[in-house]
Amino acid sequence: MASKYDKIIEKVFFDNYSKTSKISFDREELALASKKLNIPRIKNLGDIVYSYRFRKDLPHTINETARTGCEWIIVGTGIGSYEFRLSQIAKIEPASNRQKIKIPDSTPEIVKMYAPANDEQALLTKVRYNRIIDLFMSMTCYSIQNHLRTTVNGIGQIEVDEIYLGINKNGIHFVFPCQAKSPGDKFGIVQVLQDISFCSSRYSSVICRPIAMQFLNDNSFAILETRIEEEDNILKLVVIDEKHYKLVNRDDLSHEEIKNYRKLSNDVT
Repeated sequence: MASKYDKIIEKVFFDNYSKTSKISFDREELALASKKLNIPRIKNLGDIVYSYRFRKDLPHTINETARTGCEWIIVGTGIGSYEFRLSQIAKIEPASNRQKIKIPDSTPEIVKMYAPANDEQALLTKVRYNRIIDLFMSMTCYSIQNHLRTTVNGIGQIEVDEIYLGINKNGIHFVFPCQAKSPGDKFGIVQVLQDISFCSSRYSSVICRPIAMQFLNDNSFAILETRIEEEDNILKLVVIDEKHYKLVNRDDLSHEEIKNYRKLSNDVT
């Protein structure tokens, strides 16, 4: 049975539907739809849109109208205004066949004692203490802000889990907006779009390279560099690079494994 949210978002979609890749609507249309459906007005109308942007898929009836191989997503276009957009790949998850690279764990013992086991905050903390972004991007990186909530022109309110700034050996500056996920969650294109727009606004002079990270278990996690591509007004979330890391005690990293990493590096180069 369709939920109240499903019925409302379906009403808004089909009231505006046309065979294009972009369909605009605003928050007031959500209220109007609930009134026409005799559904008591939802106190937090923004939660309807938020649910389909970050927590759940749009109803099947909506995605049935999408082109083959595509699905609909909702993006912000301003305060209280939104747009249905077509996306070829809207959500991704870490690969299941990657080698786990062992890293000596530099997380302070007192942090390990009190930090939650595998939630998003714990992941961000372990990545920060072990300088995983530096390793992954092969440059010096610094965390400048985490759990940032702000408003971006043309999008509305956004939240970025953590922001790193980096500089490489040639003096080029980079910004790495990061999103962190708990095990089982998927990375969404909507979050990446927002991160890119935010960085273009605040850090316009540096190169933006979005990062996604996810716990695989308590001491292992995946790091992915992502990018948005667009062709014929259809969006696509692409993985540029992916590495899996495992934090270990020094006794769990043998000299033989270190030699194997060196051999692998020589084979690649």
